[in-house]
Amino acid sequence: MTPLAPNLAVPGKSGNVNRYGASVRRSGSDGIASREKRNMAIVFVALAATFYNAVLAILNAHVVDLQFSAVALAEISILIVALLLILSKGLYEQDMILLTYLVVTLFLAVYVSAINGYVVLDYFRNILIIFCFVSLGTWANRRTIKYLFLTATMLVFLTLLFEIFFTDLYGDLFYPALYFFNTRGIELFEVVDSKLFRNALGFEGRFSFGLINHRSSSLFLEQVSLANFCGVMMIFLLSLWGRFTPRQRFFCLLTIVLILLTNDTRTMLIFGGICVVGFFIFPHLPKIVCALYLPVLLVLGMLIYLADPGAQGDNIQGRVVLTMSLFKEMGLLAQLGFEAGLAPALGDSGYIYVIVIGTVFSLVLLWLFVSLFPAYETVEQRRFAHGISIFIFMNMMIGGTAIFSIKIASLLWLLAGHLKFADMRVPTPIFAGETRRSANGGAA
Repeated sequence: MTPLAPNLAVPGKSGNVNRYGASVRRSGSDGIASREKRNMAIVFVALAATFYNAVLAILNAHVVDLQFSAVALAEISILIVALLLILSKGLYEQDMILLTYLVVTLFLAVYVSAINGYVVLDYFRNILIIFCFVSLGTWANRRTIKYLFLTATMLVFLTLLFEIFFTDLYGDLFYPALYFFNTRGIELFEVVDSKLFRNALGFEGRFSFGLINHRSSSLFLEQVSLANFCGVMMIFLLSLWGRFTPRQRFFCLLTIVLILLTNDTRTMLIFGGICVVGFFIFPHLPKIVCALYLPVLLVLGMLIYLADPGAQGDNIQGRVVLTMSLFKEMGLLAQLGFEAGLAPALGDSGYIYVIVIGTVFSLVLLWLFVSLFPAYETVEQRRFAHGISIFIFMNMMIGGTAIFSIKIASLLWLLAGHLKFADMRVPTPIFAGETRRSANGGAA
């Protein structure tokens, strides 16, 4: 069955039909169906995935000392709940590309584990996160997506204000430094008497707007994830601008600006400028352009490296030169997965990390999936496809592997699934977990 554009409702005898097969009617300027109900199970899973560290940090600061096992258990529990929700609804023909990507990644993980002599599942976990939240996104209607995004934004905004104006109380409540020491082994910063995460304290000479004396972290407790959440917010607004009221747009833009001014993220400042220009340009570009971002960024990276191969430091030029230097030094064995043990030290070089831990074939698969999987029919879909490609491939050059974490990937890939399939005709099941209703209201 050939689907219509995922953002367009499908005419039916009882109105319009979404992937559930439920009859709905559109109302309002943002096209939210008047009879849609928020899927609170999806909202809960997505919010838990995004903010579970904040809950664990409070427990660690005031109840019991936690270890890494608590973090792993929390993430595994979230993924299990997500998988149970997916299985309860069933797998469909349109899920086969996603499922195939997951299975191929599992085979590569088994191969890398075998040749290294120990289990290497870290990258498979990254793709499992993508699988889970894209799948959940295909079942998330417009009202669910909008409610989830605004709720997450509100939580981040309020906590950010608390951090800015009551920094000591923020540190007392979450004690990020102790949380990351207990659960990640990151040593406490003895030079400065602060309960904040040591990497959020910054250092002399680093770019800063100077509005606060550290890099803001909000509910993420560390600065990198808040910066990437800001990027995810930009993608949501870039894609779904027409769904929000003027007040909602103002609130979201205010939150983005506040993050940029207090987090001092250079990458997201650049990405924000790209989104503003891209809002007008992306809808008019052919889809093949999405596949060109990665090679173009690598070519630009090589030019920067050739211009100053000795550049170092925590700045964009230094990060780019580091990545390109590692590319130059990488041997064939590393490209084929024989040096997976190097992966933990490659957190600042996303491309190299993916190759080392999953072989060069994992990088090729990621490139093709990110570039070609997103739908490309409506204006919303086109803006999203370009936004996510630039966000991921630019981050992998200068921002490391943080984009793979469940805190960032959950909302991003949920939106990818929503824009891909959420409002299409009822697809053909390959495994159905619950009874559905057809377009005219009869049993499926």
